[in-house]
Amino acid sequence: MENKEAGTPPPIPSREGRLQPTLLLATLSAAFGSAFQYGYNLAVVNTVFKSFYNETYFERHATFMDGKLMLLLWSCTVSMFPLGGLLGSLVVGLLVDSCGRKGTLLINNIFAIIPAILMGVSKVAKAFELVIFSRVVLGVCAGISYSALPMYLGELAPKNLRGLLGTMTEVFVIVGVFLAQIFSLQIILGNPEGWPVLLALTGVPALLQLLTLPFFPESPRYSLIQKGDEAAARQALRRLRGHMDLEAEVEDMRVEARAERAGGHLSVLRLCALRSLRWQLLSIIVLMAGQQLSGINAINYYADTIYASAGVEAAHSQYVTVGSGVVNIVMTVTSAVLVERLGRRRLLLAGYGICGSACLVLTVVLLFQNKVSELSYLGIICVFAYIAGHSIGPSPVPSVVRTEIFLQSSRRAAFMVDGAVHWLTNFIVGFLFPSIQEAIGAYSFIIFAGICLLTAVYIYVVIPETKGKTFVEINRIFAKRNRVKLPEEKKEEIIDGPPTPSPAKETSF
Repeated sequence: MENKEAGTPPPIPSREGRLQPTLLLATLSAAFGSAFQYGYNLAVVNTVFKSFYNETYFERHATFMDGKLMLLLWSCTVSMFPLGGLLGSLVVGLLVDSCGRKGTLLINNIFAIIPAILMGVSKVAKAFELVIFSRVVLGVCAGISYSALPMYLGELAPKNLRGLLGTMTEVFVIVGVFLAQIFSLQIILGNPEGWPVLLALTGVPALLQLLTLPFFPESPRYSLIQKGDEAAARQALRRLRGHMDLEAEVEDMRVEARAERAGGHLSVLRLCALRSLRWQLLSIIVLMAGQQLSGINAINYYADTIYASAGVEAAHSQYVTVGSGVVNIVMTVTSAVLVERLGRRRLLLAGYGICGSACLVLTVVLLFQNKVSELSYLGIICVFAYIAGHSIGPSPVPSVVRTEIFLQSSRRAAFMVDGAVHWLTNFIVGFLFPSIQEAIGAYSFIIFAGICLLTAVYIYVVIPETKGKTFVEINRIFAKRNRVKLPEEKKEEIIDGPPTPSPAKETSF
């Protein structure tokens, strides 16, 4: 029955989306090629490079490095990856608009294959500088994929599967981390002879993505809203959904396109100045900063050191690290299953609660382990509990939320801000944590516990539950918090045909 007063038809009931083969395979191709290699490169640095650096330095200068120089060089190696990620996050907006989501992921493989070759030959070339340079380039690759991949998967998914597909980014990151931990074992490739192969393997997922992703469709929302090509959007939806009943989803994109034309396509500067997006912008900054500053990369980068401080023998720490990887995978997959049942907020709050509690107990363990030797086992449990808590909420769920709380017009600029915050805080933790740990020791984890608490309070007070809502509905919830009224849709703006691309040209910034 039509609403005669408004003169517009009632909303078309949407059909429940299913995980069709094309959607599943597109997700696997995109996530394996991008998120998997991101996770692999995140973890593979924790291997035998220090001896290689020392040997190379000795050949050049006939003396070994002192402890301070080694610490500086090692911190530089660790932190170059997030620094490259920051650079990648600054160019991703231009790429996803000019090349599309899928095209960006394909181009990005260049930044994986070239450094894989350079790292593979670094030992023969006797140049540890190749490893450091390659870490920067791989960081650029990770920075681009970290934003482009969730954007692509979030726009491919129907609204009832957005949470599940959104967490796939983190699932494949964790799988990459786990396999890197396996390959880094001394009996496999984590030895002086095998580490060049360990590093070169990062190019394999990129090659597989280049061979498979071209056969899957571009984001339908990108095709219709930004390119004005409704025919291409419908064709992509038919392949992804496996049925012809597409009117509800197409109409939802039209509504979003009208909202975009009313608000205009946003640059980063306009996004930061716009009152109607104030709380959305602040929310992604808090989520990304909280994710990194809560201590997860301190655990990832310096797990062996933490285990040694907790009393674990060096020969056994690598196997404990693999065990933590198993916990990471299990809990991340659990989060992917539960995100559409329990919602985003519950998983985030539960995760930060577990992480904060684990950090507090770990502080006590590290302070008193010399007096009570049995506490070393409790220290391992705390690390595992922290990883489980982070894997259930703070690691995977922000990738879902950041896609959902912005419309198409502001999503590109928002992801640039999001990526910049993510990689900048990642860089800060990776570069400063060794010095902080050396200066204040166990008390460093109290800082992480405080950040967990503050982030959880913000989530509880500000961020709404987005499960099962369309992008436009979520935008209306935030409009009330921002105390703004959304532009009224005029009758002449309600059209049956595809929207035309905005003629306005604007740079990413």
